[in-house]
Amino acid sequence: LETFIDQLAKEAGKDPLEFRRKMMANHPKHLAVLNAVADKIGWGKTQAPAGQFRGIAQHMGYGSYVAAAAEVSVSDRGRLKVHRLVMATDCGHVVNPDQVTAQVEGSVAYGLGALIHQECTVKNGRIVEENFDTYPMMMMEDFPRIETVLAPSGGFWGGVGEPTICVAAPAVLNAIYAATGKPVFTHPLKNVKLQKA
Repeated sequence: LETFIDQLAKEAGKDPLEFRRKMMANHPKHLAVLNAVADKIGWGKTQAPAGQFRGIAQHMGYGSYVAAAAEVSVSDRGRLKVHRLVMATDCGHVVNPDQVTAQVEGSVAYGLGALIHQECTVKNGRIVEENFDTYPMMMMEDFPRIETVLAPSGGFWGGVGEPTICVAAPAVLNAIYAATGKPVFTHPLKNVKLQKA
């Protein structure tokens, strides 16, 4: 859904962030995390570094409100590099900020790992990828710079590890869409040619 919102924004001739802000105008918790990542990455205030493109995504799940903004580049040969991810979370209350930050940053391994590398294939009625030797996780060298914004609004207790998994990949996909002009509907990306429209 998050990648479809960017397509709608483009069809309407609107900036993806402003399009979402209008949609979330009556939802202050959604809007707060969206604004937090936009401000931190400099959306609308600064340009992405040369050759890099930005994408944004927002979600509510596991009792928390989360958003992500990504900066990526796609080479002429279709090679993706995720340079930066800004992740915001409102989980209501934060008891241990360092632990919440660690959970949010760790979620990137799952969100981007699934987007870029991981798949389950079936051969002769069995899953081929039976363990981590055939089901690759993200390596440290592939991790983007991750910046976490904690935006607790109080009044509830939400999750902190799982929610941001749901925005890491869509933010990157939306940045790929900005870079190439083509939406991506298939993953893992290792099986997709990321070339400009």
